[in-house]
Amino acid sequence: MIEVRGASRWYGQVIGLNDVTCNFGPGITALLGQNGAGKSTLIKLITGQLRPTTGDVLVDGRIPFANTGVAREIGYCPETDSFYEDMTGRQFVSLMARMSGIPSSNEAANEAISVVKMTERADTRIAGYSKGMRQRIKLAQAIAHKPKVLILDEPLNGLDPVGRREMQELLTGLGRQGISIIISSHILHEVEQMTHSIVLLHRGRLLAVGDVRDIRGLIDKHPHRIRIEMD
Repeated sequence: MIEVRGASRWYGQVIGLNDVTCNFGPGITALLGQNGAGKSTLIKLITGQLRPTTGDVLVDGRIPFANTGVAREIGYCPETDSFYEDMTGRQFVSLMARMSGIPSSNEAANEAISVVKMTERADTRIAGYSKGMRQRIKLAQAIAHKPKVLILDEPLNGLDPVGRREMQELLTGLGRQGISIIISSHILHEVEQMTHSIVLLHRGRLLAVGDVRDIRGLIDKHPHRIRIEMD
């Protein structure tokens, strides 16, 4: 669904992404790396916010940069909230669906809100939402137009343990429907509960791609510290 071929992105003299080649197919893939690893740059290339300096990025065989046709195939949840605080959740999701070109935006909004289990609070102003509610309504606007690609930047940030578990189950269910889901995170153990497929970046370079269990098997030559706790 998503092809990245030797993609690099420079910001003046600073390199944000360095000759990265990888693919993202159906299901959930975790995009891992520390802050500054290049995750946000790669996301901006896939969503068409940036053009690669060299190399190619294709979504469903098309260049995403400034391409409204590709944008309609992508659902995006940025890490930073950007709501119209005076709107209700239902109004916000309906507006986002309408901007994605869906004529029956109210119907699409109601369906997406139901999927994220926010129906009871959908008519409450967003300004009064908790962090977990904001994450849910942000996900609802991303799936309202039924995208083929769903990109989530740190979707578990700020959630309590129960909220994390519910969000993980929700995203796992969407992944089973064949949507290509990219979850950007710097915490492996959180996303590992949803997927074993990872793309690991470090300082703009691709370090590893594939099944995290296979990748761990390749580094057994390095020292390990193992702690066993018993009653």
